[in-house]
Amino acid sequence: MKRTLLSLTGIILCLTFSLSAYAGIPVNLRCEYLTEPIGIDTDSPRLTWEIRSEKDGTSQTAYRLIIDTDPLNIEKGTGTFYDSGIIKSDKQRIEYNGKKLQPCTRYYWNITYWDENGTKSESSETSYFETGLKNTSWRGNWISDNRSIDFKPAPYFRKAFNINKEIKSARAYIAVAGLYELSLNGEKVGDHRLDPLYTRFDRKNFYITYDVTPQLSKGENVIGVLLGNGWYNHQSMAVWNFDKAPWRNRPAFCLDLRITYTDGTTEVIASGLDWKTSSGALIFNSIYTAEHYDARLEQKGWDKPGFDDSKWHHVGYRGAPSPRIVSQQVQPIRNVKEYTAKNIKKLNDTTYLYDFGQNMAGVTRLRTAGKAGTEIRLIHGERLGKNGHVDLSNIDVYHRPKDKTDPFQTDIVILSGNGTDEFMPRFNYKGFRYVEVVGTEPLQLDTASLKAYFMHSDVSPMGRVYGSNPIIEQLWQATNNAYCSNLMGYPTDCPQREKNGWTGDGHFAIETALYNYDGITVYEKWLADHRDEQQPNGVLPDIIPTGGWGYGTSNGVDWTSTIAIIPWNIYLFYGDDRLLKECYDNIKRYVDYIDNTYPSGLTSWGRGDWVPVKSHSSLELTSSVYYFIDATILAKAAAMFGKPEDEAHYKTLAEKIRRAINHKYLNEETGIYANGTQTELSVPLFWGVVPENLKEKVAENLAKKVCESDFHLDVGVLGAKAILSALSDNGQAETAYKIAVQNTYPSWGWWVVNGATTLLENWDLNATRDISDNHMMFGEIGGWFFKGLGGIKPDPENPGFKNIILQPNFIKDLPSFYSEHRTPYGLIVSKWTRKKNKINYTVEIPANCTATLLLPNDESPRILNSGKHSVTIKNK
Repeated sequence: MKRTLLSLTGIILCLTFSLSAYAGIPVNLRCEYLTEPIGIDTDSPRLTWEIRSEKDGTSQTAYRLIIDTDPLNIEKGTGTFYDSGIIKSDKQRIEYNGKKLQPCTRYYWNITYWDENGTKSESSETSYFETGLKNTSWRGNWISDNRSIDFKPAPYFRKAFNINKEIKSARAYIAVAGLYELSLNGEKVGDHRLDPLYTRFDRKNFYITYDVTPQLSKGENVIGVLLGNGWYNHQSMAVWNFDKAPWRNRPAFCLDLRITYTDGTTEVIASGLDWKTSSGALIFNSIYTAEHYDARLEQKGWDKPGFDDSKWHHVGYRGAPSPRIVSQQVQPIRNVKEYTAKNIKKLNDTTYLYDFGQNMAGVTRLRTAGKAGTEIRLIHGERLGKNGHVDLSNIDVYHRPKDKTDPFQTDIVILSGNGTDEFMPRFNYKGFRYVEVVGTEPLQLDTASLKAYFMHSDVSPMGRVYGSNPIIEQLWQATNNAYCSNLMGYPTDCPQREKNGWTGDGHFAIETALYNYDGITVYEKWLADHRDEQQPNGVLPDIIPTGGWGYGTSNGVDWTSTIAIIPWNIYLFYGDDRLLKECYDNIKRYVDYIDNTYPSGLTSWGRGDWVPVKSHSSLELTSSVYYFIDATILAKAAAMFGKPEDEAHYKTLAEKIRRAINHKYLNEETGIYANGTQTELSVPLFWGVVPENLKEKVAENLAKKVCESDFHLDVGVLGAKAILSALSDNGQAETAYKIAVQNTYPSWGWWVVNGATTLLENWDLNATRDISDNHMMFGEIGGWFFKGLGGIKPDPENPGFKNIILQPNFIKDLPSFYSEHRTPYGLIVSKWTRKKNKINYTVEIPANCTATLLLPNDESPRILNSGKHSVTIKNK
């Protein structure tokens, strides 16, 4: 054990290192940021790993990757398919560039590395990835049930076939226009919900791959497919014109079931004219409103051997809905958490009210028995009216039903009369806390009769914060609940009223998202949707995907800057430039469009500071700031990708925009932008528009403005994104903290103390519009705790937290604080406690990383190696 003691004015820095000859082991091997994925289409999959080492200061100086189709060869330490040899590199993410990968093939791989002393690590455990169909031809055909797009009952399909040999392996590949559930011999395949994900269906369709080996057996087998409408065949009416989408059609699918036998032969059971179809118990389904289920029409055993399908109908061929069928390699949507009601009230003999105690996105599962034909309505909502019933008035405002047959967020179940019936929506989700159950006959229900399921993209948690002030954890949890409620393969605004992929909401919350969750696969998918939606001139809609709505007059820079801001943040948090590279030309077209349309460097194209408390800010100022950041990101990307002419051009453009903003809106004598609202001061400060010599003055003015409002917010979405970091990054952390933990109106905390379990859409609890109770557009608060208090920040010069910027703020009124974030290299911990006149600060740095520690009042930064470090700071 060796201890190094560094003393400086008011600070004692204690660095503790434990020495060991053990180099460690690679762990958490992933391919394309997924664990042992199947169905990979890319020719150059990204392979990543972490290093587990008990030795402080561990770094990687070289690695060896081996790949083989036989796992026994990997265990022997040989890769007959690919062996990189010893590569001198500290990278823990590589893009495979060896021999061409073959379709429908499983590849096993492992990693060994060498540390800073040249010591070889243990070999990692063997992992694998499996390729999909790639560019090979499908054997299956696109088939449908030949019904009209307005026919309401969902189509069921079945195919019986025989297996006479011993099975070695079996894979199901299914592409769907719409939604689906796949079953084999009566058992659902997989645990995904709402597959395939929503995308621009006439330009790209997803297919999903399943290992179905255990679900097949010798003798007769049956494939069952149930199709739902989803966003593909939107039958419900709303202001967003979903029903007028250019791709709209009756759902269809294409399937290949590839079976490999132990004798080496292969058989493909494919979708075609030999399949049968029928309608059934699912008589209506809408991703937007609800599902209707008539248990009397259930055809039991329809997807099992021995079922009589003589009354079923023939299917028909359909053309492929788009020219591209690609593998869906995204963290899937699942039912992530089950809830039992916190409280049940029997309002009368036919009506019960369930309170699940948590606002969420998801579904409920009903189990009950009753008289045949009894209709039960499950009304899902976020609020209760004064009469004690569920009140939908805050969320049904954009629903435009043709008649009363499609009520909003209301499942309709008709009982069979044959014992207990069970219903859970397959192709819908809702936003709710309360469920009112209303029957046409008396009901006998209890806590077991209705369960709720929080449904969302099942992204892994990556962050944690808590502090001695309990409102910190309450706000952090509420933010995460809102974020997960609005992650369904793309980020949405709210899970009930709209379910739209609003671009602004997506990038306002991107740092919160990436500090807290492993969301790269979702954002790579969503930015591919951006590329599909972009017009040739560079313009983007402000909801993505879209059926056509959103190319209006306000889809401007403050919203659709997602095209630049999100790829840049993925690069910062993961150190991976693939998404930025894929979007480079799109960002360029986008910036060029603005430049050609607004040659002065100033633009008023945008929505502005949406839902402000009271003060309204300059639209031209805020939109021009976003134009500046887009040009800045583009210039940085050009430098990264070896495009010197583009770099020079867009760097010059960014400076032109900055000068134009400051010339028109900055009073250099006073340090005030425009009229000096909280938003007008914080947005230029946060995004780097303020001249270096005036940052302190502008920050002081912002702090004064906040003080004038008694440390309350007076901002909309743009100011909410900027204000906390604008203060804490510029010497005003105490003020930022007071705003963050404020619990009277208007503030984030005001929502929590009034019972909110998610973030709201409006600061005012009594507002009459913009009043969703589960919204993510004010979600910056959940990320600020990591950077503003814990001080954990990515380093643009060494992204992906290869080097970590540590800049904690030790708040006077906060005795203790803890934050952690799992990076691509491993876990960062930043925590501190205050005892009398001392602050004890502890950090943990992952192996193969460094950190730049910037302490308050410290004249120079300190570079820390991996491991645990302790700092004692004496208060002056």
